Amino acid sequence: MAVRRRAVLGGMLAGAAAVATSGCIADTYADTTTDHATKSAEPKRPDRITVVATGDVLLHERLWTTAKRDGKGGQWDFAPLMSSVKPLVQRADLAIAHLENPLAPLGGPYHGYPLFQGPPQIATALKQTGYDVCTTASNHSFDGGTAGVDRTLNTLEKVGLKHAGTARSRAEAEQTTIVDVGGVKIASLSFTFGFNGLPYPNGQTWRAGKIDPKTIIRKAQEAKDRGADLVLVSCHWGTEYSSKLNDQQREVAPQLLADSNIDLVIGHHAHVVQPMEQINGKWVAYGLGNLVAAHREPETTKAEGLLVRFTFKRDGDRWSTEQAEFAPLLMTDVLPVRVLDVRRELASGESVAKKSRLELAQRRTTETVTALGATPKML
Repeated sequence: MAVRRRAVLGGMLAGAAAVATSGCIADTYADTTTDHATKSAEPKRPDRITVVATGDVLLHERLWTTAKRDGKGGQWDFAPLMSSVKPLVQRADLAIAHLENPLAPLGGPYHGYPLFQGPPQIATALKQTGYDVCTTASNHSFDGGTAGVDRTLNTLEKVGLKHAGTARSRAEAEQTTIVDVGGVKIASLSFTFGFNGLPYPNGQTWRAGKIDPKTIIRKAQEAKDRGADLVLVSCHWGTEYSSKLNDQQREVAPQLLADSNIDLVIGHHAHVVQPMEQINGKWVAYGLGNLVAAHREPETTKAEGLLVRFTFKRDGDRWSTEQAEFAPLLMTDVLPVRVLDVRRELASGESVAKKSRLELAQRRTTETVTALGATPKML
């Protein structure tokens, strides 16, 4: 059974910045001066926590058409697109989505490749699917300039989603996103390899973080200093459309997982599934492929994605990974587009996808995930 979640955005400065920028009140750390009676009534912290993460949310035009078809009364609805993965997401104590593209104002104009600005209705759908946090540092973070960054974070907050990776102010960038899961505090950090050649808007280098081991390790220490029990790092990296690791992934992952403060590394960007690996007793999922995207190559690995679930176990004040699991996903191409939980679809015998295609996705994904010798369990 999943632990009841209570999310907080680390630091009073971040909350103040969010209010000043968006008019939305961001949650802040709980008051540490709670009286003894209240403390004694607090439930015991859980001994195990499950974290689910999925791949890129990249809103190509075909997905807009799907949301328009699935909606009612002229409203766009992205939730049916993700309904197959909803049970896995909702059963997690903490669920993390990676929102790769900035969001446009309601009604648009919306843009696809190369400068994405997607429909904001995706935020509501992610919340309804069961996600708690969106990581936002990507090569498309600055596609909409400063307005795109600000609008995206405002939109996520309005539907109750926390975020990490981009910032509306220097003060917000200096804070840490921490989610309270039944008394267990989990920090989410997010960084990217670059911004497709776009400069930092107005020279504001605090707008998004680039991958640098020293910086990430320092941020992880800050998260622990602010009370985090677990620190999860999301890296937007790798070579697009390649399941093979690139030099940055090979060099950075071991450095991060050698640090005692970092508990998990989750990768995005390649738009295809990449391997998982265990280093120093901790896990890195190098690339989760897509959660939702429409690259229009339905028979290739671009249509295949990965949902991962990690169970963390507490021993006193120390946490460690007890189990790593994965679920192969598949994007359909015929309208309305759907992302499918492959094993669930095979078990049902009534999928919108052909059995042979589901079996191919399961086989290829499993081969890729285990290519470096890791043996996570299939969900």
